[in-house]
Amino acid sequence: MFHKTNRSVLAVSFLLTACSAPDSTTEVAVSEASNSHLGEQSETHSCDNANQNGTALFGDLHIHTRYSFDAAANSTGATPEDAHRYARGEEIPIFPINDQGVAVGRTKIDRPLDFLAVTDHGEFLGERALCRTASSPVYSTAFCVGYRSDERLGMVMLSSVITTETPTRIPEICGQDGSLCRDYAKSPWEDIQAVSNRANTPCEFTSFVAYEYTGTPGVSNYHRNVIFRNDVVPALPVSYIDAPIDSKLWAALDDACDPQQGCDYLTIPHNTNLSNGRMAPYMQLENTTEVKRAYAQKRLQREPIMEIFQHKGGSECINGLSSIFGAPDELCNVEAVRRIGEKKTYSVRDYEAEGIAMMETSSVTKECDSNEIGENGMVGAGCVHPTDFQRSALLVGLREEQTIGLNPIKLGIIAATDTHSANAGGVKESAWVGAVSGEGSAIERLQPGLLTSGIDGNPGGLAGVWAKENTRDAIFDAMLRKEVFGTSGPRIRPRLFAGWSLDQGLCERSDMIAQAYTNGVPMGGDLMPSASAVKPSFLAYAVKDPDGQKLHALELIKGWIDDQGKMTAEVIPVASNEKGADSLCAVYVDNNFEASQSAYYYLRAVEPETARWHTYDCASIDEGQRPPVCTDGSYPETIVEMAWTSPIWYQGKD
Repeated sequence: MFHKTNRSVLAVSFLLTACSAPDSTTEVAVSEASNSHLGEQSETHSCDNANQNGTALFGDLHIHTRYSFDAAANSTGATPEDAHRYARGEEIPIFPINDQGVAVGRTKIDRPLDFLAVTDHGEFLGERALCRTASSPVYSTAFCVGYRSDERLGMVMLSSVITTETPTRIPEICGQDGSLCRDYAKSPWEDIQAVSNRANTPCEFTSFVAYEYTGTPGVSNYHRNVIFRNDVVPALPVSYIDAPIDSKLWAALDDACDPQQGCDYLTIPHNTNLSNGRMAPYMQLENTTEVKRAYAQKRLQREPIMEIFQHKGGSECINGLSSIFGAPDELCNVEAVRRIGEKKTYSVRDYEAEGIAMMETSSVTKECDSNEIGENGMVGAGCVHPTDFQRSALLVGLREEQTIGLNPIKLGIIAATDTHSANAGGVKESAWVGAVSGEGSAIERLQPGLLTSGIDGNPGGLAGVWAKENTRDAIFDAMLRKEVFGTSGPRIRPRLFAGWSLDQGLCERSDMIAQAYTNGVPMGGDLMPSASAVKPSFLAYAVKDPDGQKLHALELIKGWIDDQGKMTAEVIPVASNEKGADSLCAVYVDNNFEASQSAYYYLRAVEPETARWHTYDCASIDEGQRPPVCTDGSYPETIVEMAWTSPIWYQGKD
């Protein structure tokens, strides 16, 4: 269990400045002394507003449109073009359409985004096109007729392919060699690319060509978003059907993505909270140090970050893991869709019934046994593994590094929405229109869903980057070096630096950020051992959302491996303001630091409690028509919004 120090007792060593950072609403001035810290940008664009100390940019790297097989099952008609229009501040329809062929409503983001990636599923692009194109050679097959007769049934029919660890295409519609489906996948993939490339406006708005790699072996999550640096991309997405394991995905992408032509990519895992241990490293690989090191090297190169929060819940932490020491953290329960010891009732497929039917069952969430891989994680069943959540997964990575010399779970942090209605970045609790098109009304959103939809879902979060400028290269490079952060929705701007000689009065300096770069390392970096200094110090700094709540607290999360190999995590309060602050800043010295112990540190910026989205929906419905969730107390009326920085790592020395 994780440790959370009492907020009222700060048994730590720090210099604190609350509400007195150099500027409560804007970043500090650029310093010529730190011009190189953001790395070399390969893109030729040089924006007039470029900032060598980095600008906080906000976006969404995980959304779906009509090309996704499950979005189609919800009768959405939203296009990649709609998604870009919404992200840039235009109004778009809320699908599905009614009996008169009119969308049920319209929606508009409260503030435009800085960047976007449409990540429609790479699986079934061709299958969907074949069954929905009247001129296709398989349009009239029994499969396609059944698919069109009930879109939700059609989704289940296709999903059965990716619930196995040895997926194969459906010969009835794809042909024995799958070539027909691959041919019909070309048109939607080209359209996705074309829309992204048209929308990309260097220095103003960045659009990435991207897709989602979607596997659900054992009905547990094994999803990743694949983001390309520029417009040089493979002829087709590499799907789970083509490469049903992460190591094969990277190998296939390496083959299809020619760096000599300028092709480059990264992958982003998401919803590890529903993976039941399947996101653990080395799956299906030979258990040798050589093989493990090769895997870790490839993952360090191609998978630098993960989603910590989205509409399917939080993946930061879970209380109750026996292998992780420390006290409970109440913020682990914010939008938690799984809790150890909690009984969940859910629907699963009834394989004994005729046709495709569902039945209700229940289970109690437990911790996975040693080396156990759980089943049915996507519906909340099975078991929880330490690698399912960021905080404990990072500890597993530190432990592995001690064994093989490389860290296979060295992941930075972002967040996303995973919306299936094209409303990218539509995260405002008081204006949420649902994650899928079947949630277009308050009554629909308040109904029980498939664990993480309906009342169990949430608006999701945003990806934040500290980039020199708003271009593809600058943002992509920020993701590679992990100088990124995630939020549960608000546009909080957090920063974390670590060093051996950070000025204790840094919070009061006008050149605070420049000095932090000069004398330390930023989030996503490695704090190298010092020959002389004894204790590291950390600059923790965050600025509130200009249109949101004031900040309540800054918390430093530390995880470490002690000399006996025990994995421990602790939440350390470093700054707070009970009345709320425009900004919070602190220089914290880790007096409990041990040079021999490997550790990581990341920052969490916390807002005061505010109303959860469903309270707004309940208030909009006549009292006599409100569903039970509005009054029975089964869901908390408030939430705590927050932001998380990527970690800083320290490798212990002998």
